[in-house]
Amino acid sequence: MPTQFMNAKQTAEYLNMSITWVYRDAPKLGLVPYKFGNGRSAKLQFKITDVYAWARQQKLG
Repeated sequence: MPTQFMNAKQTAEYLNMSITWVYRDAPKLGLVPYKFGNGRSAKLQFKITDVYAWARQQKLG
């Protein structure tokens, strides 16, 4: 089965942003994370197709 999600580090690298930005600002700007797990051990992941679509929407002009 192909990978469907990127973790926060992979997302930050793809978007050329910091991991802090991914956790704090990306959800505010419409990049919706998926939460896997509970409490402090919970991991945020982003659907690859959502990240690609969000990046395309940020294009100027």
